[in-house]
Amino acid sequence: MNNQQIIAWLLEGDVSIQYQVWRDLLGVDNKELQDKIEMEGWGYNFLLKQHPNGQWGDDFYQPKWISTHYTLLDLRNLCLSPDNDVVQYTINLILQNEKALDGGIRLGPSTAQRSDVCVNGMFLNYASYFKTPENKLSSVVDSILGEIMKDGGFNCRTSRSGATHSSLHSTISVLEGFTEFQRANYTYRREEISNAIKSSVEFILLHQLFISDRTGLIIDKSFLKLTYPCRWKYDILRAMDYFQYSGITWDDRMSEAVAYLRKKQNKDGTWNMQAAHPGQVHFIMDKAGRPSRWNTLRILRVMKHFDIE
Repeated sequence: MNNQQIIAWLLEGDVSIQYQVWRDLLGVDNKELQDKIEMEGWGYNFLLKQHPNGQWGDDFYQPKWISTHYTLLDLRNLCLSPDNDVVQYTINLILQNEKALDGGIRLGPSTAQRSDVCVNGMFLNYASYFKTPENKLSSVVDSILGEIMKDGGFNCRTSRSGATHSSLHSTISVLEGFTEFQRANYTYRREEISNAIKSSVEFILLHQLFISDRTGLIIDKSFLKLTYPCRWKYDILRAMDYFQYSGITWDDRMSEAVAYLRKKQNKDGTWNMQAAHPGQVHFIMDKAGRPSRWNTLRILRVMKHFDIE
């Protein structure tokens, strides 16, 4: 398929895909199309799964992929309207009931003392996107900034096993959260957040997105797989998509990751869904081993942002 045919194929997908294709590839931010996400397709189906108490799954974090937490992250990534009052209500419930003593978001009753920096980053991402008042998020920001490591990134294991090196998984989640917080024009601890974003981006680039700075070897082969949704897990496409979303300019340390993405392109110009993170889901958006509209869209907007032919 040529580029026009790929765009046409993408526009045959879910309304959330259509909206992001128009916005990110065609330069038209169609709010009327965005408003349809809650009324049809994946967005509607996610909202349909909500329980009368405002939660999804069993509670905030269980079972993993159908929990309230990951469903809200999915809805944010679908680009459901930020003004959705159903989601805003649930986020307020989380803030009322799931705060740990350190001000972050706990994973459950057994973790009342300390929160998890990965969950805090993801929570800050969707809570900021859905217009949660800034003052309600300040303690979450405080908790995350208190976890920054000497190498500039983050690692959720610091609160469990005393990690001494940042994690790409944790760092990308924090980057997405901090960036969304600033895009909402919130000003709380702005300079410190900006500095944390810079150091975290540098941490990822230092590793060329997937290579150990100590051994020169691939850190984890799963980082090279094209998956979606990403959940809490890091991969090179998630990193590159973050870079384009946040407006970061090209850095040659991205080259190896982009080369891997290009190698994975199908002859028809699409990219597959290579694997799914195991676990119970509400429904399947893209089937493993088949051309993926999510991954094709995300790679095309990366290539557009960085002017890669």
